[in-house]
Amino acid sequence: MKNNQSYSRFNNGPQGHLGSNFGAFLRSKSLLSIIVIVCSVLWVVTLTFPIVDYLMVRPHGWMSGTMMKWLALSSEGGDLLTHPWTLVTYLFLHHGLWHWLFSMIMLYVAGTMCYRYLGSRRFAWLFFLCGLAGALFYLLICSIFPIGRYSTSYAIGASTAALGVFTAVAFYAPNQEIGFWLVRTFNVKMKWIAVAFIVLDLLFIPVSNAGGHIAHLGGMLCGLLYVVVMRSRNWQPLFQHAGKGPRIRKQRTTRSQQSNGASEASTMDDGEYNRRKHEEQARVDAILDKISKSGYDNLSKEDKEFLFHYKAH
Repeated sequence: MKNNQSYSRFNNGPQGHLGSNFGAFLRSKSLLSIIVIVCSVLWVVTLTFPIVDYLMVRPHGWMSGTMMKWLALSSEGGDLLTHPWTLVTYLFLHHGLWHWLFSMIMLYVAGTMCYRYLGSRRFAWLFFLCGLAGALFYLLICSIFPIGRYSTSYAIGASTAALGVFTAVAFYAPNQEIGFWLVRTFNVKMKWIAVAFIVLDLLFIPVSNAGGHIAHLGGMLCGLLYVVVMRSRNWQPLFQHAGKGPRIRKQRTTRSQQSNGASEASTMDDGEYNRRKHEEQARVDAILDKISKSGYDNLSKEDKEFLFHYKAH
């Protein structure tokens, strides 16, 4: 995975068609694909636990209980003193087919959108920050309210981090649409999907899996705050999808860069300057089209150097 790029080779399908290159995604060796594979392997392993318990003449659920004790996040805050790693490992555990399936779909959708708009490095930060925030929010609520003192519960699942990542992207690119198919295909803006997740988690706290919904809210709050802080620092990504294809967003320039650009422009007439800028933009568009089709790694050395120098101006 090229951590300094906003594109990965698995994210090269038509915009909005997130499942078009799932095979390439699994082979990409990106952090996102590794997380999906690790979560899936651990879930498949848990399916063998009843068989092992039976063959070893152990009580039913003994292995599952042991795994939860060592890897899941306990609502007992004191358990962190002996199992601090559970603040992270809980993200990779899942119970049941639908829990695992929802988490993986949500993680894939949120991750690919994050790679597209914010880049792979920020996906890594967001995934673990939102997962940690969800865990701490879960522990905080359990310690404040009486419900947390009735019995010990455990939080597991990557959906906390996935929803946090999705919320960050949704409020960074609020008008980006995702297509759904029911009777016919219809598009929904990401900001409304994120709002719906927040409302549903609030409403379902007293219904079932209260700990999971509380952790989700903590993760989504972290994703939202991440974008607020990012906006306050006027950070802008280099690459962004807009309209039918990718375009480069101009970054802020320093005074020295501005003065250099002004002196360069003064040595040529307006027609020559505009012609050169037009040629540069045309080549950039052509390179970005190559990225969207075959990935950054497949660019020629000349194209990579041109893109690098274009970024610097």
